[in-house]
Amino acid sequence: MMLAQSALLNYLPVAVIASMAIGFVVANLVLSTILGPRAEGAIKGLTYEAGMDPIGTTRKRFNVRFYMMAVTFLLFDVEIIFLYPWAVSYSQLDPGSPEAKLYLGRILFFLLTSIIAYVYAWKKGVFKWD
Repeated sequence: MMLAQSALLNYLPVAVIASMAIGFVVANLVLSTILGPRAEGAIKGLTYEAGMDPIGTTRKRFNVRFYMMAVTFLLFDVEIIFLYPWAVSYSQLDPGSPEAKLYLGRILFFLLTSIIAYVYAWKKGVFKWD
């Protein structure tokens, strides 16, 4: 019983931070509803474009390359996020041990598949803007 309570006490700071975050969100929503302006009208409902009157429709099609570039950025961004914990855990392994070789093989496979995906996207012309 005592062990379970001490294990739950380790999560107390996480619970405090989570409750503070939830409380902050709820307080902002409630206060903006109570104190915020309620003015409605034709001018208020217009699309804002840097102070200019909107011309034409705002529903414009974008080239799929924009989205492909964003996905490629996210791919490499997530890859970097995965490299940090791997580097920390890999640096604590004994050099030349079978576990170190396994860790190195896994990350090399991960990097190789990412590079193959990048080369594939390059060959498909995803990075060409014209």
